[in-house]
Amino acid sequence: MIDEQSAGIAVGNLHVALIGYGEVGGIFGRALAARGVARVTAYDILLRDCARSAAMRERAPRDRVVLAETAAAAVDDADLVISAVTASATHAAAASAAPAMRRGVFLLDINSASPRTKEDGGALVNAAGGRYVESAVMTSVPPYGIKVPMLLGGPDAAALAPTLAALGFSANVASEKLGVVSAIKMCRSVVIKGMEAIVIESFLAARRYGVENEVLASLAETFPGLDWEKNGSYFWSRVVQHGKRRAEEMREAAATVREIGLEPFMASAIADRQAWVAALAAAGVFADAPKEGGWRNLADRIARDGQETG
Repeated sequence: MIDEQSAGIAVGNLHVALIGYGEVGGIFGRALAARGVARVTAYDILLRDCARSAAMRERAPRDRVVLAETAAAAVDDADLVISAVTASATHAAAASAAPAMRRGVFLLDINSASPRTKEDGGALVNAAGGRYVESAVMTSVPPYGIKVPMLLGGPDAAALAPTLAALGFSANVASEKLGVVSAIKMCRSVVIKGMEAIVIESFLAARRYGVENEVLASLAETFPGLDWEKNGSYFWSRVVQHGKRRAEEMREAAATVREIGLEPFMASAIADRQAWVAALAAAGVFADAPKEGGWRNLADRIARDGQETG
């Protein structure tokens, strides 16, 4: 267990457990091992799927991460648990880890979920004797790695912050109340993921009409500070790669808007467009697209017929 009086000092004695060993879990796991953490364990629900778990099992030794076959085994004797799963699995991850955690151990929930989902997760962990801290990851993880800007929230956020700093995280306490930093994240996501969805829909339609050059020129004139060609390709590539995860996040954003008494017209539509692209990707529509092919290359792989009902 982390001693608050010396938190962040004896990093080499810590056991950190990851619930979720996908892209973000892998990045954090490698960074924590490189930081000198005594032990990094991880559990991912995809480990149950032989076909889909092969890549995880192959990279774990390189990352110096020990895989566990259950969440309970991963968090057993851990000093810190980090939940890094998809938005829809946020509550289930907390429920699977909480009963097996030692009393007083922190669970850092970095998932993109609504304030109410985080509050419910906190209630589960705290009732089991753990200490729940929510985090809002405020930009894409890969460019920053473990240094990605994060906001911390909850009554125990300040107590965990020094240890996270020692582990290499860039995390700042934003609120002592659960749900606040998630509200910040989710409201931001309506704009960020909304821009992605709008660009995909606009650029695809413009491409089919043969007017994309004129549309991009007009956008550049109206918003001269943005490189619409470059950003358009970036938006497209991120949604093609992570559309399912983004759609789940936007369902949570819609829940966030709904929880405050507003109908989430935009958030729901954004989730639908993100999910539509994710379904095309799952069907292999973009499988042969060159990595640096640009947005037009991706748009041209979407057939005119039979692809608009996803």
